[in-house]
Amino acid sequence: MIFCVEDDSSIRDLMLYTLSAAGFEAEGFSDSRDLFDALSKKLPELIMLDIMLPGEDGIQILKKLRANSATADIPVIMASAKGTEYDKVIGLDLGADDYLAKPFGMMEMVSRVKAVLRRFAAKKADKILRVGELTVNTGGHTVEASGERISLTHKEYELLLKLIENTGRVLTREQLLQSVWGTDFAGETRTVDVHVGTLRMKLGVFGDYIKTVRGVGYRLEGIL
Repeated sequence: MIFCVEDDSSIRDLMLYTLSAAGFEAEGFSDSRDLFDALSKKLPELIMLDIMLPGEDGIQILKKLRANSATADIPVIMASAKGTEYDKVIGLDLGADDYLAKPFGMMEMVSRVKAVLRRFAAKKADKILRVGELTVNTGGHTVEASGERISLTHKEYELLLKLIENTGRVLTREQLLQSVWGTDFAGETRTVDVHVGTLRMKLGVFGDYIKTVRGVGYRLEGIL
């Protein structure tokens, strides 16, 4: 799924048509409000983001995306009619993955989208996360504790991945519930506590890396 944020309906419709013809699912939004409403329900593989928008502009939106752990790693391609070096530098410095200067060709857009997605897939596949004696290989979806392979359920793996990606930061039960189980999940935050308990048990002594922050949530540290 690709999200296209563009306030010009004719350009947005053309982008959506071209992406669909190229085999992608795509949804369009005219402003930040509609975008963030959609992001609260599902996360896309990539966001096409115009800089010049009503209300919050693309730069402000990009800052919010990169500051939120749930959306920080979503690839973003910025677009602007300005085409100035300043806009390009600011966007890339803030974490945009590519930049298109308007007017751009639709085939060029598709080519850039495919290139960014390839780079992101390779980066994600090769990602090895280590904290203390714990190692998570996101490409192979494997977990090792002091060199020993640990068998986890999908949700246990996703929970550990979220914690290790935010090592040293406190994540609330609500944040973990939304990130791992999704915004449409009807369960309670007690679900997080139960899964943390089983995760700690499977990790053995290294389960103590997961610290309970009373009344808030959990934090992962590579210290026993």
